[in-house]
Amino acid sequence: MSSNPLWTATYRVGEADLEYMTLDATDLPDDLRGYQLARSGTLDNAEMAENGFKDSTVDRFRNAGRIGGFMREFVPTSDVSPTSGTNFVGATVVHLFENPEQVSGWMSDIFVKDFEDNVGESVGSGQQIISVDRIDAQGFYDEATGLRVLQGGPAGLLASTVIDFRVGRLLGVAFVGTIGEHERTDLTTELALSLEKRMVQVALGV
Repeated sequence: MSSNPLWTATYRVGEADLEYMTLDATDLPDDLRGYQLARSGTLDNAEMAENGFKDSTVDRFRNAGRIGGFMREFVPTSDVSPTSGTNFVGATVVHLFENPEQVSGWMSDIFVKDFEDNVGESVGSGQQIISVDRIDAQGFYDEATGLRVLQGGPAGLLASTVIDFRVGRLLGVAFVGTIGEHERTDLTTELALSLEKRMVQVALGV
């Protein structure tokens, strides 16, 4: 795999390049068109640990090979009423690792394992993870995995669909959050494939 030109190109990618890989509002799928930027910025290991599950530490993420990341998060405009079926957030994140093997390890040993290990646990803000189901992430250049997470709280049920995929030593993440118990695999896949295309273009200097 080391002779793969795309993988080789990701070794020329630095943390400053990650911002240009995450999607802009104009890149979003039709179902998220018109959404506005809510948050964007770098994601260091300290912030990841602070907002992660209870076992999350800076050392754990650093030892997993994670160097840094960048995220962009979009939400509906204020005139959209938050009813069941509303996609309340769409986001893309790109993480940089020391090598491709560590990206693969993160996907299985941290992303999937942490969610599955925390079913039934409280995750803050009165929220509890009710169920975690693996979804079939298809159409990607390399390894990909996805989860559908159902959580409940005072305001009712929220469903999150998350797809992680590898591009060399880069990890791409696409995320869609929906009010109620709804399936968003197709939309999240569309978002993730657009992210993958952008990541490849930036890595290859297109």
